[in-house]
Amino acid sequence: MSNFYHRLLEQPEGNTIEFKQDLSSSKSMMKALVAFANTAGGRLIIGVSDDRQILGVEDPLSQEERLCSMIADSIVPRLVPNIEMITIEDKTLLIAEVFLSSSRPHFLRSEGAETGVYVRLGSTNRQADQELIAELRRTVEGVAFDEMPMPELSIDDLDTKAIAQSVREKYPVDKTELQTLKLLVSHQGRLVPSKGAIILFGRERNLSFSDVWVQCGRFTGTDKSDIFDHIEIYDHLPLAVDSIMLFLKKHAMRGADFSEIRRKDVWSIPLGILREVVINALVHADYSQRGAPIRIAFFDDRIEIENPGILMPGMTIKDMKQGISRIRNPVIARFFREMNLIEQWGTGVPRMFKQAQELGLPEPQIMEIGMRMRFVVFLAQQISIQGNKVTEQVTEQVKKLLESLKIEPLGTREAMQYLQLNHRPTFLYDYLKPALQANLIEMTQPNSPKSPTQKYRITSKGRQLTDNGML
Repeated sequence: MSNFYHRLLEQPEGNTIEFKQDLSSSKSMMKALVAFANTAGGRLIIGVSDDRQILGVEDPLSQEERLCSMIADSIVPRLVPNIEMITIEDKTLLIAEVFLSSSRPHFLRSEGAETGVYVRLGSTNRQADQELIAELRRTVEGVAFDEMPMPELSIDDLDTKAIAQSVREKYPVDKTELQTLKLLVSHQGRLVPSKGAIILFGRERNLSFSDVWVQCGRFTGTDKSDIFDHIEIYDHLPLAVDSIMLFLKKHAMRGADFSEIRRKDVWSIPLGILREVVINALVHADYSQRGAPIRIAFFDDRIEIENPGILMPGMTIKDMKQGISRIRNPVIARFFREMNLIEQWGTGVPRMFKQAQELGLPEPQIMEIGMRMRFVVFLAQQISIQGNKVTEQVTEQVKKLLESLKIEPLGTREAMQYLQLNHRPTFLYDYLKPALQANLIEMTQPNSPKSPTQKYRITSKGRQLTDNGML
């Protein structure tokens, strides 16, 4: 047997390979072949046990004929894999190789076209929902979701001023420019917005795409049991990049010396890598899915960026790492390119891995979780917020106190009047002490803390944080 098959048998089950002991689990095998044909191709190897013992198949010629009959009877549209027999250790294995099919989506005849479509996710075969089935059809036809027209809408439903500002134009862009960018497309003799245009710059985007938003959370520790801070971002899609990065920067500074960070421009998180991953998630998300916003989760030891949609048919995670790229949303991707947010197709993921290596970070992880893609970026060292924990309510209270001190220093009574507070302990423990401990405010008479003329003023750190929206 060639070295190729030796290496093949040493691989774990994954998105392009599955092992079976014999032909007894017929439905499971048919699901795997359907999933391979719909996703990125793959090989089903028969005659190998779960613990990777080579058992072989008895009477391989009749078993090959039986396998071909099972495929012909079970899978629609017709699927004709390449089936071959190989001999190793005097035992014969059957290998059914399936390529990405141009007749997708294939489905199990017994389950029908609506419920019998499967795709390959890791080493599992997952049933496709209606949105994914529609995407499988579109990719065969060469139609992108974000290029499709929205005939019920007009140019008035686009924020043309925001579009112009994004591409550094002084005046709203005209119809010709919008057509060039495929933000307007022709439909039955008139120009209407494309789905991509509404996703990017729709005035009332939520009416058509209620799940196009970004959920950001900072969690205490390394799991999701305790959330410390969170925001929801509904910005126009290109503007969401900076809003997401602002949230990450805000929490990268907790426990660090702000002035040192500002002076040296050194951060405790790899901003370059994270920006690449954020842009990748916004550009390649499957916006046809429902109930699945983009999610950013900041843990003590890592940051996870998750977007709806599995890899495009024909793509694997290995392909991504090698710089191979397929564009799910060409309208969105082109606009990001116009804004110089994307430098060159396919270079983002390899650059991300290279930067991680240069920074001495663990290799980032890319995985398919359910019907979503997840990028995991690990931190050089843990950023803990234990011991400096402030509730959301207190954070808002500290913000209010800082705003009151931005004009002039205030004494306790004056600050309470500004904040409309009557209960002194509430002011001291919920407003004043947290702000002092975080070095956001300071005493005007630090040597006489109990002086009746004592006032409090905002520090340079507090002013910079509030001015930059980082608190």
